[in-house]
Amino acid sequence: MFVLIARYLRPAEEVDRHLDGHREWIVRNFAEGRFLLTARQVPLTGGLILARAADEAELRAEIGLDPFVVNGLAEYDILEFSPVRAAPGLESLLPEAG
Repeated sequence: MFVLIARYLRPAEEVDRHLDGHREWIVRNFAEGRFLLTARQVPLTGGLILARAADEAELRAEIGLDPFVVNGLAEYDILEFSPVRAAPGLESLLPEAG
């Protein structure tokens, strides 16, 4: 599992001009099962995505398609982690027992 942390590189007004394309990218990744949660940073200087992927390379390729990245408006940090415990109702985030 991965946390993607987006940082805006340009003012929010410039970022907003590409918001529709970014939202379409987000919706597609939810539909494909890659993204599990998205959030806006407070104050709005970027965002966070909780994601599943085979590996970091898959995510880097997908991030390269984000209109925010394509247009030089944001960059991402990728943090990989392995969940070990979840609150009731979030058990699906845990890896399957082998």
